[in-house]
Amino acid sequence: MKPGIDTLKTKETLHVNGQDYTYFSLPKAETSLGPIARLPFSMKVLLENLLRFEDGTSVTVDDVQAMADWLKDGKNTQEIAYRPARVLLQDFTGVPAVVDLAAMRDALQALGGDPKKINPLVPVDLVIDHSVMVDTYGNDNAFVDNVEAEFARNQERYEFLRWGASAFENFRVVPPGTGICHQVNLEYLAKAVWSQEVSGISYAYPDTLVGTDSHTTMVNGLAVLGWGVGGIEAEAAMLGQPISMLIPEVVGFKLTGALKEGVTATDLVLVVVQMLREKGVVGKFVEFYGPGLSNLSLADRATIANMAPEYGATCGFFPIDAEAVRYLEFTGRKEEAKLAEAYARAQGMWREDETPDPIFTSTLTLNMDTVVPSISGPKRPQDRVLLSHASTNFADHLAADLKGKPHTQGNHSPVKGTDYALTHGDVVIAAITSCTNTSNPSVMLAAGLVAKKAHELGVTVKPWVKTSLAPGSQVVTEYLEKAGLQEHLDTLGFQLVGYGCTTCIGNSGPLAPDIHQAIVEGDIRPAAVLSGNRNFEGRVHPLSRFNYLASPPLVVAYAIAGSMEVDLVKDPLATGADGQEIYLKDLWPSNAEITAAMEQFVTRSQFEERYADVFTGTKDWQEIKTSGGLTYDWHDGSTYVQNPPYFENMSPEPGTASDIHGASALAILGDSITTDHISPAGAIKRDGPAGLYLMERQIRPHDFNSFGARRGNHEVMMRGTFANIRVKNLMLGGTVEGGYTKHVPSGEKMDIYEAAMKYKAASTPLVVIGGKEYGTGSSRDWAAKGTILLGVKAVIAESFERIHRSNLVGMGVLPLQFKDGANAQSLGLSGDETYDITGLEAGLYAGMDLTLTITSPGGSQKDVPVLCRIDTDNEVEYYNHGGILPYVLRDLAT
Repeated sequence: MKPGIDTLKTKETLHVNGQDYTYFSLPKAETSLGPIARLPFSMKVLLENLLRFEDGTSVTVDDVQAMADWLKDGKNTQEIAYRPARVLLQDFTGVPAVVDLAAMRDALQALGGDPKKINPLVPVDLVIDHSVMVDTYGNDNAFVDNVEAEFARNQERYEFLRWGASAFENFRVVPPGTGICHQVNLEYLAKAVWSQEVSGISYAYPDTLVGTDSHTTMVNGLAVLGWGVGGIEAEAAMLGQPISMLIPEVVGFKLTGALKEGVTATDLVLVVVQMLREKGVVGKFVEFYGPGLSNLSLADRATIANMAPEYGATCGFFPIDAEAVRYLEFTGRKEEAKLAEAYARAQGMWREDETPDPIFTSTLTLNMDTVVPSISGPKRPQDRVLLSHASTNFADHLAADLKGKPHTQGNHSPVKGTDYALTHGDVVIAAITSCTNTSNPSVMLAAGLVAKKAHELGVTVKPWVKTSLAPGSQVVTEYLEKAGLQEHLDTLGFQLVGYGCTTCIGNSGPLAPDIHQAIVEGDIRPAAVLSGNRNFEGRVHPLSRFNYLASPPLVVAYAIAGSMEVDLVKDPLATGADGQEIYLKDLWPSNAEITAAMEQFVTRSQFEERYADVFTGTKDWQEIKTSGGLTYDWHDGSTYVQNPPYFENMSPEPGTASDIHGASALAILGDSITTDHISPAGAIKRDGPAGLYLMERQIRPHDFNSFGARRGNHEVMMRGTFANIRVKNLMLGGTVEGGYTKHVPSGEKMDIYEAAMKYKAASTPLVVIGGKEYGTGSSRDWAAKGTILLGVKAVIAESFERIHRSNLVGMGVLPLQFKDGANAQSLGLSGDETYDITGLEAGLYAGMDLTLTITSPGGSQKDVPVLCRIDTDNEVEYYNHGGILPYVLRDLAT
């Protein structure tokens, strides 16, 4: 951090923990800016950031004043430069970020610059949490076996990250087997109020961050303002570049009342997601307020904040209050808790029930008394279903999926070597996984209590269910074992499989071979139930057609029931040892039981002990050898880490924006195409371009690992871009699923990668045409990187998701938006046309109109106005340089 010039003279001193801290006072700023006391708390964080970095250039007094003037109508369209205090990476997105930094060192050296300049300028933590897969499950060796497989698969990646930890300053790595990045962040890394010494002065300021995972927002529950960005933006922030953003609108979400008996935080967050999706909060901040906050634990707040990407907001913020301070103290951060309270009170950032409501852009209210048990699915997290309606909801979706085929047709497929058969709706995966819920002791202990009661009644899970437990941190194991609940979870097959993000990101691992065979041969439509936050098509497992999000105790209940056709509210789940029918009410713990378990078995010492040596890692981690010094020693034979081509033949000076002529369409896509559809994720198909690439390099299919684990190799990743098994390219009629397109010159159907390479050989630029909400989802950086590597020069859509639009610009891809309700359908596009984009050469500026000229195969032309979605002046600079990384590199080379 390098403070600005403090034109407004707002510096003050705060004495805490026997130390003096300098801070930039918001109350003092009121004398110049006017009243700001009723700004939303999240906006106060942004205002302080501008005060601290006001330098007359990147941040001006006018920018600061614009934040104060926001109160007039709850909005302001001014662009500001925001500098987060730190950056959080997970390994899937973190590895390519570090790969890019290593490549930048090489490139800067080639330009005659000093490679030492390529170094994080803010603290960066990378948590290895996305690499463990559920290969082994349902036995006591599952954790050991999965960790061994993880290290064997990822040795090259881990060697690279070990090098990065020693080569770069301000860069720490949390080793595998520790926990999910968001839970490690919440329980250990976050401070609520950050401090740093600069030139002998200790400064205190709000803890803020950006992260390369969309669920970075989870830490908003601890009053830490943070959100997910693409790896491209994160790299720029690491290198000291401000994040350009428009001053956001802030939607206030008022909470009243308290959750009723038998209702979980998961049920609450599913209601919140549904309400905010219906309201429409994309690109906005959401801030929670009201007396109901005092009835929510910090873990409950974090559960709500976690799913901000699911309700579409940039973040879901909770202010600092007594509960936040209690949590900091309880998790071993006593000194940080004292500083947080003193700072918040001094800055007018402290919340109490008596605090006057902030002024928001708009508001909505939820009485938590009205929340009832729910699940969400089967394809989107915002599609909440009352638990009492879940079986009928599934039946409706099944009927639609069968497209008129009788339910009885092929709905009993015998499983070889067993006495049972599979049918539509059978739950083949039941996973307690993901940061959303495994960070919350109340729902994790509830799951253990359900397992305990089931075990005592002689109830087991159905034999076709793949069960798994992947906690967000080692603390979870500590309290489940201390409470005597892990043994009951083990009996039901919910043994520990690893500490990390597993099923929620597609690392669910293979189904048992005979189960797999029965599904395929019988054309069965099975289901998965998981305690995660994502359930998009093709994400959880290729064979799971219906994916439902549920609380951890409901995951256990569905594993026992074994089918989505069972009505958990009315139907028996199983038969007990005494022949009695067992219902959900027989297994469900009371709120008093859960509270008693939390008070007795979740302790401060667990956090202190488990995080005492968080960066040390296991013996296997410590013994990993690294190569390279200031620059990385790239290995040509590596299939995990390769030097990317972004800086090849880069000139010292940038070019200017050029019009695009004679482009072909690579794909025409419908609405709600997510980055999970675009970005390579999950398993690598043997017969796909990436699988063939690996086999050519003597990698057996058993050792393919996942796309996520190979994100450091652009050759693998570009071959998997737009290759999701459920994506439908309308150029092929809209019925063909998978990563295919029509190569227009030949008229042939082929893999998108193969077609892109043919176009590249012919020097033909490409465009992708999309519908509404293009680029929602959580797979960020490679959705943009893969797009540019395939030769796509522009993406033309009806609307864009915030981060993906920004990432496209960051990689030098032009995002364009149809105007006046136009779209591919209204324009009659088949993909056989050629496309010209003109107006760029006249001088690119933010938000300008351009012309899309569409030429049909017969030669007729149509000019269509499109809006250039390069939204800020900084983005214009990035685009002219060919992307944000070349921009930073050229800046450092001077």
